[in-house]
Amino acid sequence: MKKETNTATPSEDASHRVWHLARNELEEDVAGLEYALMRGFEAFGRWQGECLASVMDISASGPENAMLHIIRMHDRPKTIKELARLTNRDDIPNMQYSLRKLVAAGLVSRHGSGRSGVTYTVTEQGRQVTDRYADVRATLFITAIQSIPELRNRLKDAAATIDLLTGIYEQAARHAATQRHFNQSS
Repeated sequence: MKKETNTATPSEDASHRVWHLARNELEEDVAGLEYALMRGFEAFGRWQGECLASVMDISASGPENAMLHIIRMHDRPKTIKELARLTNRDDIPNMQYSLRKLVAAGLVSRHGSGRSGVTYTVTEQGRQVTDRYADVRATLFITAIQSIPELRNRLKDAAATIDLLTGIYEQAARHAATQRHFNQSS
């Protein structure tokens, strides 16, 4: 029985491509990465929520959990402007809602007043919860990472790649924003 070989080039045989975001090999690679980022973001958010819920009876989203840990980072107070910059967010009203939720849960305290004089710190309860979270994270997640040979070495490259892509996405978003009005008037 003779084995058939596909002699068509990727551009000639696009029948296997069914996603409008993957019209050629580069777009296919980028779409694959973007799809992986979407799935990874959602899995990370679920992980954060479940890990936090395992140490405290609270329903917090992934971004709320991240905010708690960012506030604790380096054990110094943070303004909402710093939190927005550190998390690459610009949805200040949503961030304010999350901060109110963390304050109401007793995990974070608010200090000062006015637009630029307000800072947030973790409370003693917040410190205990984030310490227990770190313990669960070490037991469940870090142990899993350690069990995969060479994964630790790949983490730095992955972080650098994601940081690079973040910059490219930011630049592309700025460019798209400048094109918005042009495209709407055509």
